[in-house]
Amino acid sequence: MASPALPGLFFCFAACVLLVFACVSAPTWEKISFMNVDTGGSVIHFGVFGYTGSGTHVGYRFPPSLLGFEDTRLNSGVIHNLTFVLILHPIAAGLAGLAVIFGLCGAAYSRIGTIFMSISAALATLVTLVVWVIDMVLWGLARNRINGHTGAHATYGNANWLVLGALVSLFIGFCAGTVGICGRYRNRRTAANTY
Repeated sequence: MASPALPGLFFCFAACVLLVFACVSAPTWEKISFMNVDTGGSVIHFGVFGYTGSGTHVGYRFPPSLLGFEDTRLNSGVIHNLTFVLILHPIAAGLAGLAVIFGLCGAAYSRIGTIFMSISAALATLVTLVVWVIDMVLWGLARNRINGHTGAHATYGNANWLVLGALVSLFIGFCAGTVGICGRYRNRRTAANTY
């Protein structure tokens, strides 16, 4: 008999993988980014910990030398501080990973594991919701500022949709885990006595 924790575990695992992919975005992995800027021949990818050609660090400014223009509103304190808040991506991934670990305990016929999986999935869902809203605000503002200048064109990257997919998956995982709490779990003593 399959464990009632398995559906929640599946969705939490999927969300964890999606969030890890978003965390290793540019400059670590150029194929995944939150925003892409075409500056007439070269493309700059922006991620959680930097952009194309930068080192990996928390918080950054949009480089005028790479963009080809100076915009004080683009490098304002508010936008710069929002790049620091991108650290919530790995925190959300960690909470989703914690939900997976508890889900594995729940899949081993432990109701307590399923309960903790649901709690971890709820926390991960809240953090992912906050970070996705911040993503949309930060990258929307940056995209609009960059597209207002000639010679540069900015588009959303695929990491925004990975985070949205993780948010939906975590919510489904939370709901499935909550329903799974009420499922049938074999009592270990009863199972041991039958063998």
